[in-house]
Amino acid sequence: MGFAGALRMRSVWSALLTFLALPVFLAATGEARADFRVCNATQSLVGVGIGYRAKAGWVTEGWWHIEASTCKTLIEGPLSSRFYYLYAEDSERGGRWDGPINMCVADKEFKIAGVNDCVARGFQRAGFKEYDTGEQASWMVQLTDEPATDGAAAVTGTGSP
Repeated sequence: MGFAGALRMRSVWSALLTFLALPVFLAATGEARADFRVCNATQSLVGVGIGYRAKAGWVTEGWWHIEASTCKTLIEGPLSSRFYYLYAEDSERGGRWDGPINMCVADKEFKIAGVNDCVARGFQRAGFKEYDTGEQASWMVQLTDEPATDGAAAVTGTGSP
């Protein structure tokens, strides 16, 4: 094999290695994947519930326990709804992040269909905050101790992973 043949063979091997290494490289670089994540920027353990509209109607799910200064994915994969609703409680200091949209929650782990007659069905009613994701594929909410303008704890949401 001459110089030109060796050069062609080297190019083929280089292209093959690049193709095989691409998925490993993307995984190692933390390539953003679509999901709904909640980050706990406080120093307390936080319990989180989420509400959303599914094909069969409204659903609330919880509790995700998110340690201080960590994040957790609540919904994996591209988001299928534009609006999501979040409720969170500080399990150590008793505070909460809530809003005006009433949905059902339970004391233990739950997945509840429907948002009406919570108490009559044996659940509690809690106020959830609405997040308009603008139909983005992923969304992140950060729970913080910083007071919002109305004196409540701040909750921020962004479309960036």
